[in-house]
Amino acid sequence: MIKVLVVEDSPVVRELLVHILGADPAIRVIGTAHDGEEALDAVRRTHPDVVTMDIHMPRMNGLEATRRIMETDPTPIVIVSGSEDAREVGTTFDAVEAGALAVLRRPAGLGHPDHEATARELVQTVKLMAEVKVVRRWPRRRPGEPAPRPAEMGLAQAPAKLRIVAIGASTGGPPVLQTILAALPKSFPAPIVIVQHMAAGFSRGFMEWLAQSSALPVHLAAHGDLMLPGHVYLAPDEMQMKVARHERIVLTMDPPENGLRPSVSYLFRSVAEVYGSDAVAGLLTGMGRDGAEELRLLKEKGAVTFAQDKDSSVVHGMPGEAIRLDAAMLVLPPEKIAAVLTSLANNGHARWRNP
Repeated sequence: MIKVLVVEDSPVVRELLVHILGADPAIRVIGTAHDGEEALDAVRRTHPDVVTMDIHMPRMNGLEATRRIMETDPTPIVIVSGSEDAREVGTTFDAVEAGALAVLRRPAGLGHPDHEATARELVQTVKLMAEVKVVRRWPRRRPGEPAPRPAEMGLAQAPAKLRIVAIGASTGGPPVLQTILAALPKSFPAPIVIVQHMAAGFSRGFMEWLAQSSALPVHLAAHGDLMLPGHVYLAPDEMQMKVARHERIVLTMDPPENGLRPSVSYLFRSVAEVYGSDAVAGLLTGMGRDGAEELRLLKEKGAVTFAQDKDSSVVHGMPGEAIRLDAAMLVLPPEKIAAVLTSLANNGHARWRNP
């Protein structure tokens, strides 16, 4: 049985969440809390496997409660948000930075046409997050610490051109992407395209949250966008994103891949076809294997490929599968990913140097 603590200040919403979670035979709701202070006490007393956390609450909000829980009693936390405002949604990603694993839209009420789908998403997410027993953090690169040079990473200089960076991420990805983008210089010479798996409705708030700490302009991708050097393009909700010739973004309603839309595999395949050896691509923390086979394809095409290391990953599924397939030339923590991207941009593209 998965023991769940429900933290929500609205009695109506709290009852809905308890009803949805309690209806699954694999889940037992062991308690509820009305605000962050009650949540801290309940976590200490009941030791839940997962906490569902509201953000806007009296006395202590969900962001502060998440910080405190992760400092004292690390527990998988799923943020359940009812906010529609993109700027307020951005606050939920502060909670992810503080250690929460996932962000979900509040399930629709009984009788609503979206009730079953949103309830199922909540149950599935709680079950998946219960498997994450240890929530790990990673040290950020100290100010003034020199970035590793490509040669130190086993890379040799080559005259090829760095034309695009493609990144895929899932569970635990938002703060890693924030770390990478915040460390890249404003003069970064290539566009960056990103697929981050997340619940529908949060992409715009996520974009605004990333933009707060990045010197690079961050956009929610639109069909036909011309990709500009030093700009970041995030795949929007419920659409597949690929790149086309002449630096254009194409959005489609093609079917999900690996059960996902947007899918990293879908994006990476197009990057391999259009850019080949002029690309750098990588997989960050996340469940499943989306993008791993296609990362190997990129490597075979001559692209520089990387995967996040296990110690810094919340879940090492996607990058771990890439490593197993020998798809990743480099296995790195987030701060070294940013350093290598910067070095490649400054020194020209690179090719793998065999020992």
